[in-house]
Amino acid sequence: MRYLSNLKEEYKILLRSVPSMVTAVFVLSVVLMNLLASKELYRSDYFCLNTGLALSWISFLCMDCICKRFGARAATRISILAIAVNMICAVIFWLLMMTPGRWAAYYSAADPEVGEMISAGIDSTFAGAWYIVAGSSIAMFASSVVNSFLNQLIGRKADNGSYGGFAARSLISTTAAQFVDNFVFSALVSHVFFGWTWTQVLICSFTSMLIELGLEALFSPMGYKISRSWEKEQVGQLYLECFAEAR
Repeated sequence: MRYLSNLKEEYKILLRSVPSMVTAVFVLSVVLMNLLASKELYRSDYFCLNTGLALSWISFLCMDCICKRFGARAATRISILAIAVNMICAVIFWLLMMTPGRWAAYYSAADPEVGEMISAGIDSTFAGAWYIVAGSSIAMFASSVVNSFLNQLIGRKADNGSYGGFAARSLISTTAAQFVDNFVFSALVSHVFFGWTWTQVLICSFTSMLIELGLEALFSPMGYKISRSWEKEQVGQLYLECFAEAR
């Protein structure tokens, strides 16, 4: 009980300290990337891309900004919050998709039968599957831990306050964490439920990581400016004073 009480107090201070827009973008990116992962962009025997990749880098960039200012523990705490919200949204979607009714796309279909098929398909997309939600949550948690603590470790060695230091800690940690995220999800979901071979799991994990890394590298200057502005304006000073050991 003491631990839960302390955890609750830490979350209260942390959520007051981390800018709300960053937390909102972080959580929204996690929810949307899991929803958009249902649509494929490209698929071959050894390569698969989905639209979720277009957003997955955002959560890692948010983590990197939070980690630089507040430390690895704070970044992991926010990640757990995002995972919890995503699971709640998945349950809400699943319950709502069980209710009767038609989507707007039904009324633009050529005939009622096609419209029913379209509505059923949209219901299935939003309802998702328990193993996809579970797999993505486990993968997100594992990659968050890897990203946050590796980011902090590299930061202690290489971050001198310049963009180069931020890029070093951000991109190296993201490389490892994105691979972990893709590999864990592919191993738990794609390999077990979709019949992927281990070769497919490894190749897809690596290629997806490269794409996500490239997107984060493109926007990392923005992440650096955000984290530097937090330091100059002493954003979240209360959390740093109360939980200095977290850094």
